[in-house]
Amino acid sequence: MGQRLKFMRKYWPLYVLSIPGILYFALFRYIPLLGSVIAFQDYNIFKGMWDSPWVGLYHFQRMFQYSDFLLILKNTVLIGVYDLVFAFPVPIILALLLNELRLVVYKRIIQTVVYMPHFLSWIIVGGFVVGVLSPSTGIVNKLIGLFGFEPIYFLGEESYIRTILVGSGIWKDSGWGTIIYLAAIASINPDLYEAAEIDGANRFRQIISITIPCILPTIVILFLLQIGNFLDFGFERVFVFLNPLNNQNGEIIDTYVYRAGLVERQYSFTTAIGLFKSVVGLLLIVIANRFSKKVSGEGLY
Repeated sequence: MGQRLKFMRKYWPLYVLSIPGILYFALFRYIPLLGSVIAFQDYNIFKGMWDSPWVGLYHFQRMFQYSDFLLILKNTVLIGVYDLVFAFPVPIILALLLNELRLVVYKRIIQTVVYMPHFLSWIIVGGFVVGVLSPSTGIVNKLIGLFGFEPIYFLGEESYIRTILVGSGIWKDSGWGTIIYLAAIASINPDLYEAAEIDGANRFRQIISITIPCILPTIVILFLLQIGNFLDFGFERVFVFLNPLNNQNGEIIDTYVYRAGLVERQYSFTTAIGLFKSVVGLLLIVIANRFSKKVSGEGLY
């Protein structure tokens, strides 16, 4: 105990610097967890959390008996799988391509261009995508018209909404995702590349045999974090594209929680849904972490 106090006295400035972060997580992450108790109550906003009657697992039973919830869960899982399969590898590929650029000025320009969409809000991105895909004035339908085909109302058909959601996310965030991978690539010992060149390895072979294996721990960590957020696709990202015509395939848990919880005031029911989503995310990340440690030896803990 005395040694620990001595250590804290020695590095007290670091502990002081950590106080804002600790307060943030305490106020906005841990204390709100107490509100999860209303998932087991018939919560009344006027009676409050302490006086609302307890109903046990009623809202969880209702959740699985509600046919619309099963459809929404299916949409969330499918969109999450598409995002994991198609969007996750894009920053890795983009980072590898950027790393191969030798003209520094050109490399900086490309990096700036691919980073910029990340700083746009989803409202702006949604307006941009709607304009591009417009059946009357959108550039995509203009190109389709040049080949003699009829315009397509992309946001008015259920079959396109998932592609639009995943594709817009790739355009917005793939450039920003390259930052961590480029930092990992920059930490690779240059001697490895020199030795590979002496052995006659070309650039592609160096990427396969040196770059990718060296950044594999980073890829695994980010993949596990992505697994943990598998059902947390993002409210704003989906809400800006939803309309009655594509709602059947586009609505996810987050948008349904907003509609049922805030608009229809079903607080206990939507809290149960949110708690279910959090538990599933925790289980997924624990299972994925164990599997990763057995296969690659890398994990979050």
